[in-house]
Amino acid sequence: MKHIKQWIPTALLFAAAILPSSCSIPAGAAESNTTIGTIERLDPRFDQLIARDAVLEKLAEGFQWSEGPVWVPDAGYLLFSDIPRNSVMQWQRGKGVSLFLKPAGYTGTTPRGGESGSNGLLLDREGRLVLCQHGDRRIARLEADGRFTTLADRYQGKRFNSPNDAAFKSNADLYFTDPPYGLAENAVRELDLCGVYRLSADGKVTLLTKQMTRPNGIAFAPDEKTLYVAQSDPKRAVWMAFAVNDDGTLGAARVFYDATRWVGKKGLPGLPDGMKVDQAGNLFATGPGGVNVFAPDGTLLGRINSGQPTANCCFAEDGSVLYLTANMFLCRIETNTKGLGF
Repeated sequence: MKHIKQWIPTALLFAAAILPSSCSIPAGAAESNTTIGTIERLDPRFDQLIARDAVLEKLAEGFQWSEGPVWVPDAGYLLFSDIPRNSVMQWQRGKGVSLFLKPAGYTGTTPRGGESGSNGLLLDREGRLVLCQHGDRRIARLEADGRFTTLADRYQGKRFNSPNDAAFKSNADLYFTDPPYGLAENAVRELDLCGVYRLSADGKVTLLTKQMTRPNGIAFAPDEKTLYVAQSDPKRAVWMAFAVNDDGTLGAARVFYDATRWVGKKGLPGLPDGMKVDQAGNLFATGPGGVNVFAPDGTLLGRINSGQPTANCCFAEDGSVLYLTANMFLCRIETNTKGLGF
């Protein structure tokens, strides 16, 4: 991650230079004692992951739709998307929230509205920020000079719908989902499918499956032999588990958990969305009610219920702090586990 320290200041200057004077920055607190939501314990194993006295803290609010959190370890802060505002925000202990990057997902000059900003965010091996850009319909990388490099924007010559979320495999291949949520109302949809793709390290794009109606969050099991993909379709709200073949393609698929019965139920807002996996293989999956925590065998252990439609989460700091993007809020909770990569 050595490159990140040199890259960050330039990116910040770039954001400030292109921020319209009329753009308001959501106010945030450096620290907060405000708690929200409830912790639901459904299996004794949940206590090993979330302590009995753990609480969900509200750190900042006022966003239009917060998404895609990623921890920047060398700099010690969190980045996350505010999709309708076409912005990436930064939150740091003791400093609160500030604008990091704008535009973040749509770099065009014609106003288009909608879900135009970036969605999923992640860091590559060199610590560079990689963004799923709705408005530009591509996977892009932010360079040290503040410019974007397109990593992938087409499959077989046709533009993607709106890349949503992504996960790196240890060999640097990038797996990502492409539902249509970020398309402008007048946009021409060039692909008649919502795919899960692989962008290999050599730049080749491979369609892995087109069987999911609304693929969304995506994450690997610790051994990388299983790929989890959330489907945010209210008619079939499921988390799927795909076997990963030796060549990186996907094999047999199974329903990891079916949450369709939860859709529309009071107290359980949201649909299957972003997710992260801990070092023991437990799945922390945002969806109805907040963050649903599953054992590797598919047992629902408990739920961090934010009371809000919860879009995504990430492990941060030493790997034991879980940050949540929940509707207009940014939240966090201390855990007794550690996420992959820490």
